[in-house]
Amino acid sequence: MQTNDRQITDLMKDVDCGNAQLPDFQRGWVWDDNRIKALIASITNNYPVGAAMFLEYGNVNVRFKYRVVEGVPVENIIPSELILDGQQRITSIYSALYNRKPVHTRTEKGKDIKRFYYIDIEKALNTDIDRVEAIISIPETRIVTSNFGRDIELDLSSPDKEYEQKMFPLNIILDYVKMQSWQNEYYAYYKYDSLIIQEFTKFNNIIVMPTMQYKMPVILLDKNTPKEAVCQVFENVNTGGVSLTVFELITAIFAMDDFELRKDWETRKEKYFSGDLLNVISATDFLTACTLLSTYKKGGTVSCKKKDVLNLTLDEYKKYADDLSDGFVEAEKILEEERIFSSKDLPYTTQFIPLAVLCTILAENNQIKVTNIKNKIKQWYWCGVFGEMYGGANETRYVLDVVGVMDWLKDDNKFPKTVQDSYFNPRRLLSLQSRLSAAYKGIMALILKNHCQDFISGREMDFTAYKAENIDIHHVFPRDYCEKQGYDKAKWNSVVNKTPITYSTNREIGGVAPSVYLAKIVLKGQVAADALDSYLETHWLDVNACRSDDFQEHIINRAKMLLDAIEKATGKTISGRDSEDVVNAFGRSVK
Repeated sequence: MQTNDRQITDLMKDVDCGNAQLPDFQRGWVWDDNRIKALIASITNNYPVGAAMFLEYGNVNVRFKYRVVEGVPVENIIPSELILDGQQRITSIYSALYNRKPVHTRTEKGKDIKRFYYIDIEKALNTDIDRVEAIISIPETRIVTSNFGRDIELDLSSPDKEYEQKMFPLNIILDYVKMQSWQNEYYAYYKYDSLIIQEFTKFNNIIVMPTMQYKMPVILLDKNTPKEAVCQVFENVNTGGVSLTVFELITAIFAMDDFELRKDWETRKEKYFSGDLLNVISATDFLTACTLLSTYKKGGTVSCKKKDVLNLTLDEYKKYADDLSDGFVEAEKILEEERIFSSKDLPYTTQFIPLAVLCTILAENNQIKVTNIKNKIKQWYWCGVFGEMYGGANETRYVLDVVGVMDWLKDDNKFPKTVQDSYFNPRRLLSLQSRLSAAYKGIMALILKNHCQDFISGREMDFTAYKAENIDIHHVFPRDYCEKQGYDKAKWNSVVNKTPITYSTNREIGGVAPSVYLAKIVLKGQVAADALDSYLETHWLDVNACRSDDFQEHIINRAKMLLDAIEKATGKTISGRDSEDVVNAFGRSVK
């Protein structure tokens, strides 16, 4: 890596002849008119505008397609350098201060416009005026009008009119020959008036020459820079653009072999990843899963860290992408069996990645359909959810779990790390107050999996009902009632006091005591009392506690049943259910 200051005149020459180009993955130029004027003001004031970062072209491991900067006339030129960071500033400088064509930019509101930029000589020399006020932006006609075009406010449509208004065209400021020619004609226009010459000489010394000599720091990465470092650059030193993702970098790499990864992903996304669950999977998630699968299939070290993803070859992608897509679909089916129907109810998006890879590996000989194998997969999954294991950086856990689960399937005594480490504290039930937490979503799924039935319709809330009905989360002892009774919010607002029912039923129930709304349901003839009791039991609710409004008994018994369900799902005994801490939190043991 080298760092040096380059004159913008030299930079613009490199841009204009195609020596400095953009990697094709770079977004388009997006700066608006005001940002361009502010940049010009900074440069003419000799203020720093930040460093640029270039990559020496020719790295055999990082082969990018390339394209010229917007407005550059040359084509089919192999660059010597690629602009990694600084595109917006360099393009703005080239367009406004070097190129002769009108600048394609936009207003603050996003309207496309074409502009030429001038600097007012008198205002530029007035130290009481902010430099940006001296920078004038005018339409490509070089005429500023008002009153719907009837009145001309400023006319710079000819050189003589530029001279008359003392407006210097900024698109020649980096061209010494053009600048000198304009200066000579400017002097001639004013018949070599000594005051005019004196004024322009001052303008030349303060504005023109310092701008021509202006230097921008450039960090140059040599051609041996590894791919992961190039990617890191876009994450860490981005200055005004949009950070590059791993997916975009690989897209650029694959493009050199005429493979359109973005198009492939869009097609794949529409075919496989448009459903309510799989729509959360991003292109980078898919590449991570593909890398995890590929390294597992190779044997040896399994890994899917960023550097590994960046080393994924096109051949490997083509080899595994279709099978992996099917693996994600199979993973989706497993989650639906576990009563997770929508991405908003998905405990962890991240856990989808190892689950899909496992499903892909086990698709061979249709092993994923074998009951014992699938049950172990589900057990591992619930251990991840209730152990809350997938909330952070997970690349290492992906590997440990894929390798660990596959070993476990061969040997019952070799538990994967997530199964080993999973632990659920009984007191955690009371802190699960929001449907945003993974364990909360997991408990709701387990209730649905218990074939729970709506309080009024008696309809089981399976996949069909989930899609047809608006499933809502109901406080068994309603919030209004609990607040009036002065019950502990940690209990009544926890998952222990919540259950899924349809939106319409929840509205029908209202904020009254359970005994009241249950009697109301029966009285209205919506359901028989014994049938209603059976519906409540499918939610792991204590019927007697609900009908007698015994809040404490309800909380204790519901907690017991939820903990039992978690134990069954994870295959692990929950310790401490009768500990002093638990007794203090719940009022008594939940064993």
